[in-house]
Amino acid sequence: QLNLVDSGGCSVQSEESLRLFCAASGLDYSRYRLIWFLQRPEKNCEAVAVIGTVGTTSYADSVKGRFTISLDNEKNTLYLQMNNLNPGDSAMYYCAALHHSLCGDNSVQALRIISSPNDRRPYWGQGTRVTVSS
Repeated sequence: QLNLVDSGGCSVQSEESLRLFCAASGLDYSRYRLIWFLQRPEKNCEAVAVIGTVGTTSYADSVKGRFTISLDNEKNTLYLQMNNLNPGDSAMYYCAALHHSLCGDNSVQALRIISSPNDRRPYWGQGTRVTVSS
C-alpha cells in the first residue's frame, strides 16, 4: 500500500533555508508524479514543484530559482529544498503522488485540477507546516 509521510516543517526567519522530507513506501516511481503542494489558510492548494516519472521537474513561478524538488529512489525519500524563504512561503506543505494517467502533463499548471488535500486522486502526506517570519 502506498504511504507518504512528510516532515521537516518549522518556523524560520526570512532568507533562511529549510528542507522538507517525504518518506514514501509502496510507490512505483515509474507510474507516479511526485508533487509538493502548499496550502495557505482559507485558500486552495497550489502545486509548487513536481517531479515526473523520468525525473523532469516543474516549478511554480513564485518558487523558481529558490526551491528544488528531488527524489532519492534508494532512500525512498522526496525532498523540497527551500532557499531564501519569505513570509509569503508560510503554509502547510503536503507531498503527494499522482498516477501519471490522471494528469495531462508534468507541469505545475496541469496540477491546478487539484485544489484540496481532500481530493482523492492523489495520495497525500499528512502535511508539515512552514512559518517564515520577517
